[in-house]
Amino acid sequence: MARYKEPAPIKDHLNPLDSMMERFSEAAQKLGLDESMYNALKSPEKTVAVSLPVTMDDGKIHVFEGYRVVHSANLGPSKGGIRYSMSVTLDEVKALAAWMTWKCAVVGIPYGGAKGGIKCEPRNMSAGELERLTRAYTCAMADVFGPEKDIPAPDMGTNQQTMAWIMDEYSKIKGVSSPAVVTGKPLVLGGSLGRIEATGRGVMVSARSAMGKLKMNPSKVSAAVQGFGNVGSISAKLLEQQGVKIVAISDISGGYYNPKGIDIEEAINYTTTNKGTLEGFEKADKISNEELLELDVEVLVPAAMEDQITVKNADRIKAKLIVEGANGPTASNADQILNDKGIMIIPDILANAGGVTVSYFEWVQNRLGYFWTEERVNRRADRIMKQAFESVYEASIKYNVNMRIAAYIVAIDKVAKTMELRGTF
Repeated sequence: MARYKEPAPIKDHLNPLDSMMERFSEAAQKLGLDESMYNALKSPEKTVAVSLPVTMDDGKIHVFEGYRVVHSANLGPSKGGIRYSMSVTLDEVKALAAWMTWKCAVVGIPYGGAKGGIKCEPRNMSAGELERLTRAYTCAMADVFGPEKDIPAPDMGTNQQTMAWIMDEYSKIKGVSSPAVVTGKPLVLGGSLGRIEATGRGVMVSARSAMGKLKMNPSKVSAAVQGFGNVGSISAKLLEQQGVKIVAISDISGGYYNPKGIDIEEAINYTTTNKGTLEGFEKADKISNEELLELDVEVLVPAAMEDQITVKNADRIKAKLIVEGANGPTASNADQILNDKGIMIIPDILANAGGVTVSYFEWVQNRLGYFWTEERVNRRADRIMKQAFESVYEASIKYNVNMRIAAYIVAIDKVAKTMELRGTF
């Protein structure tokens, strides 16, 4: 194999940590959080940065940057994914770790928040290189990870196989099989039924709950879904099953629009036989990802990357409901514009929390040594998502704020009360 070459880093025009802190600060002010607690909650508990020398297939050694940030472990062991991407920065990982804290708190599961990342381009690496990188990262983080300390999961650029390598390496280091150290594992290694669909299913449940509040009839609603990976494709499929007409989908190759509706099962089957991409999909007209966001639809599901809706395009958004499948798809400077337009936004820390909810179920099943049916997993996850939506909706009315700030208020209040009762400082 040719020598591994890193592509140029992806330059984000906005800092996700700034976006998270703006929302956090606004919610803390509305909640009346005192300065001491504010300072305690805004900073991560632990930040670990490592250099990972890995022998590549050509015999050369390449050194990768790796991070793990534990934002909070007050509600329980910290929980959060690991992403392999050239966009990984310490600020991004800090923001995502904080979002995990608020996400776990808002749905009421006993986890704190964490996130990890390695700056690399996994698409340019062989399976052997990825395995050696993953095992090196696990060795470096062996004292951070643990079934009762910090539990990783898949994220951008990682998958079930990555989690299997982490579990195996951690188990070797500790000298005991430890399936509960990670979630998102293959079923045969202790993964949970329903986990692959969990995030997209949570998006659907959140969208359905919001449509009920807005008096929308799903069978008379059109939707556009940006991103057609795991979250986007499953969100689209499940919304379609609810009667919603999906008129646009997109991935890295661009957007695809058909005002008569797109057969999502057909689109998913197309990607499986087309190297995982929608490139060349002929059942819809080609548009850009940017154009998809501005379509005249009732529901918009941004399920791709951070900062897709910004001050530059927010005034052109026509949807009445935005359900955030991705983490941080709406920049903080766009929120007020969307609020002024009367658009309801179901924030990421609520809408896509179905994934961490079923990750929690996987961890519980691993520790019990007893596994549930998919029907039981889905039923329990749906109940948690519905209850979380209702608690956030009630907070939005009580504090006269939008759903995003209400979700932060619910989460911050829970973590702050826990810290106060524990006497953490």
